[in-house]
Amino acid sequence: MKNIKISILAFLVLANLSCSDRLELLPEQSLAGSQAFSSAANAEATLRGVYSQTQLLDVFGSGPQIIYDFQADNTDFVGSFPTLQDINAYVTTSPNATLQAYWQVHYRVINAANSVIENVPNIKDPKLTPEISKRLVAEAKFLRAITHFNLLHMFAQPYSVQSGATPGVPLLLTSFTGEITFPARATVAATYEQIRKDLNEALTDLPAVTTPASRGRATKGAAAGFLSRLHLYKGEYQLAADFANQIVGTPASYALATNYSFYGATPTAEHIFAIINSATDNGRTGSGGWASYHRPAANGGRGDCAMTASLETSFKKEETDKRYVDLSTMVTAADGQRKRMTLKFQDAANNTDLAPLLRTSEVYLTRAEALAELNGINEESLKLVNGIRSRAGLPAWTSTTFTTKEEFVSAILEERRKELCFEGHRKMDLQRRGLPLRTTGPQAALAVFGGQKTVLPLPQREIDLNKSLVQNAGY
Repeated sequence: MKNIKISILAFLVLANLSCSDRLELLPEQSLAGSQAFSSAANAEATLRGVYSQTQLLDVFGSGPQIIYDFQADNTDFVGSFPTLQDINAYVTTSPNATLQAYWQVHYRVINAANSVIENVPNIKDPKLTPEISKRLVAEAKFLRAITHFNLLHMFAQPYSVQSGATPGVPLLLTSFTGEITFPARATVAATYEQIRKDLNEALTDLPAVTTPASRGRATKGAAAGFLSRLHLYKGEYQLAADFANQIVGTPASYALATNYSFYGATPTAEHIFAIINSATDNGRTGSGGWASYHRPAANGGRGDCAMTASLETSFKKEETDKRYVDLSTMVTAADGQRKRMTLKFQDAANNTDLAPLLRTSEVYLTRAEALAELNGINEESLKLVNGIRSRAGLPAWTSTTFTTKEEFVSAILEERRKELCFEGHRKMDLQRRGLPLRTTGPQAALAVFGGQKTVLPLPQREIDLNKSLVQNAGY
């Protein structure tokens, strides 16, 4: 039992982690502890090992992200995985094996990031300059922050429920040293505060984006972008607008692409932070992956995630929208029925598509919404949204298009829905506004704002082994 507790509750000894076959480097988990932090080169390789784990299906490789769309009203899961079918139908239970894997792998990433944070400053190597040391620690703090953030979206109520006083997730801030611990859940508010702290500290020492490859690493822009998202989710509109402006105000580094060719394998100025995949190094696990879930069998995928009638209705209000006309198509889905699916992720054969975790258009929409909340109908918000609408082939909004602030904000939210659909944002965007995840269908009564079933259950194995953990209500 002691060994089981160590593997589950201490989030797994690094030697048990296994993504080294996907890196042409020596990741930390393939090195002895002393060797992992014996030199600048090994420290860099160790950090790359942490990035590699975030690439996995269970973290940012599409698993949680497809759930955020089909728990809400953007997609319907029509595939054959029973654990995902149960989540889609709001009947999942705590022994759900998919959720167990997601929980474990997230904490593996966090534990590995903690090792970097703790050990890099102690390396004695003249090649590890203070600047490099600070950068490595900052990147690890960034990864720890966004991984905790992702966990929170799955297993906790949004901040807008009781101002974050509800249970969040355990905050793991030190690496496993062999001592068994039984961490309790921090509140949502405390979890948000730690994520904010990590991102703020990281921002100070992270580099600016300089190359396409650096868009797959933590940068100042990536930290600012996630901070803008965090403050938007908390309803802190001035801070959301200010951090978003660090992106909007640097067009030489971050800009809207002129068309949708940025979906693919090559980072562009549209990408603030993305997981960069290749045919030999990607997040696909078994039959999962961004394109695997979204492309039909005829194109090498599974055809699991179909567009809902609700999202299609939203698009059809302006039927010339290129995001509908050019980025979706009717296909035979996994259930054998003809359904509309996205074309954002094309390469189901090799899964080389970038994982678009933070795009410039999201930050434009964040600033537009935040400024609208602060100032009502305003010219800057109109300009930001119109850049996105122009790319979609839609007419510009003007100050006379809307009569009230509420109407304007609602329209920006709908624009955000259409721009970011299939990328894993819809659940949080509805929850932060106090809106139900679904308004039609048999699950509508369970999908109300703050409903027990809108939050996924903590894995039963974790509850059994850690008596400090409190299960979510309703499970």
